Amino acid sequence: MDGHRTLRPRRGENFIRRQSLHGWKMKPQEMPSRASECRAHHRNLQQKLLDWYDRNRRDLPWREDHDSYRVWVSEIMLQQTRVAAVAGYYGRFLKRFPTVHTLARASEASVLAAWSGLGYYRRALRMHAAARKIVNEHGGKFPQSSAELLLLPGIGRYTAAAIASIAFGEAVATVDGNIERVLERLNGQPLTTRKLWDAAQALLPQKRPGDFNQAMMELGATVCLPAKPRCSQCPISQFCTGNRRAQFHARYRFRKCSLRRNKREVRYALDLRNRRVFMVQRKRNARLMAGMWELPEITSERPRREPCLSLRHSITNTDYVVRVERQRAGTGINGRWISAAESEKLPLTGLSRKILRAARVI
Repeated sequence: MDGHRTLRPRRGENFIRRQSLHGWKMKPQEMPSRASECRAHHRNLQQKLLDWYDRNRRDLPWREDHDSYRVWVSEIMLQQTRVAAVAGYYGRFLKRFPTVHTLARASEASVLAAWSGLGYYRRALRMHAAARKIVNEHGGKFPQSSAELLLLPGIGRYTAAAIASIAFGEAVATVDGNIERVLERLNGQPLTTRKLWDAAQALLPQKRPGDFNQAMMELGATVCLPAKPRCSQCPISQFCTGNRRAQFHARYRFRKCSLRRNKREVRYALDLRNRRVFMVQRKRNARLMAGMWELPEITSERPRREPCLSLRHSITNTDYVVRVERQRAGTGINGRWISAAESEKLPLTGLSRKILRAARVI
């Protein structure tokens, strides 16, 4: 399929312009046959992809049912987070907050504590606010259309479409990073945001729209990979233009490798007394991880000591080398002593939880 390439007509032939995922533009007398051919093309692609998905989809906990609350929780957790990281948190979060009502009644601190370590904590705060809105304004029932879901805190176009199609069967397409890559390779060229969504909607079947959206995501996550796509394993390779263009694959390799990562070293004080650890709380108006608890950071003017442990930690595009030193937290620091049992219920930063586990405090 060849993007927006114009085919020049031979003498005596009708002029046809092909748009690979957006249908056909043609003379009126040719419209019935060409339109039916385009529909057959789409049906063939849809069926091959759904058959592949039914045989090869990963066994993920949020695919066990189509309950709207569970779909919503999983989609929020999966935003900018790897599937492997979400799998463990998903079950624990649902055990603690099994329904939208229990989530709405919970305190902000308990929600952050359950989210601790998953990162991007504003997602948890917005989800908590959305749960309260669903209970207070919708009687605890989820809005069933993507348009209504967009009115909830923390839900954008992608998440609204994913929930509406998976939980309620609305025939609305969604586009994430994986689907974007699949669509651009099918077309053999980069697409604008608008054309991406139009292309996704044009491909979407009326039946099983949620499964088709998930199949597109699954294909991008497991087969149509950024750097080394497994074209020989792709169920829809016959429809793809990108798999015949090495330079198109190189574009994705370049984009992946060109992301510059920052490096930074940080030091933290581990002050343990009587089975309690001294911790401080981030300010409520902090830009990142507001209200979360962490170990006191050691400022550069304090003398260095031999670290009791060292570890690595990454946040977005920064890689940290973390040195943890056994020393007093220092005077004038506004914090509190926290027991190991209490720390399990507090919203700790992911790094602090990692440190306390490595030090065998929790």
